[in-house]
Amino acid sequence: MSSYKAPSFQDRIAAAGSAKQKALDALRAKPPVDSALLEERRRVQEARDQAAAIKRAAKAEAIALAKAEKAERKAAAEAAAALKAARLTPAGAAEMKAARDARYAARKARKK
Repeated sequence: MSSYKAPSFQDRIAAAGSAKQKALDALRAKPPVDSALLEERRRVQEARDQAAAIKRAAKAEAIALAKAEKAERKAAAEAAAALKAARLTPAGAAEMKAARDARYAARKARKK
């Protein structure tokens, strides 16, 4: 059985050169790029980009609308809370007497 013989420097250079030549031949054998095909790919990519831009704009508009609705609901809730707080705060003596008299009159009217 023979032992392994390491390749010499010239053998390694020859192998590298033949590999480089093989790669260059494969590259040269590749068919040239069709300009019509490139133009079609460019148009398809532009269409995708436009669709994505429209989708992003619609999403941004929906988010803005949702924020506006949320702000509107918050303002309505704050107004309701302010109205409730105004009803719960004690009024002046004259207003309290008028409210009491109105309740008394309503109660008497219900009894009749």
